[in-house]
Amino acid sequence: MTKNMKTVIILLVIAVLIAVIPVAALRGAEFGGSDDAGSVMVEEIHGEYEPWFTPVLETALGGELPGELESLIFCVQTGIGVGVIAFFMGRFVERRKWRKETTSEEGM
Repeated sequence: MTKNMKTVIILLVIAVLIAVIPVAALRGAEFGGSDDAGSVMVEEIHGEYEPWFTPVLETALGGELPGELESLIFCVQTGIGVGVIAFFMGRFVERRKWRKETTSEEGM
């Protein structure tokens, strides 16, 4: 085996261990998000909570959105945000390269 192949195998084993060890170590643990904690606090403070409005998509579709659809919308939103950030970061890098090129040409 080549050195690169050994490195890839070692990294794959490490990645599998990173994914498996927490699942095995935290068996039976309960995980809750900030949404759950917030809704519990609101119920403790105000009793039964009545929302001010219903989400637009739930109104249009006539019921609560399936979890898969919510995840899809969240992922699309995340992708758009990452794309915008990457676009502007790329623009800043290219602008810096362009400025270096123009200042080096003027100095000649």
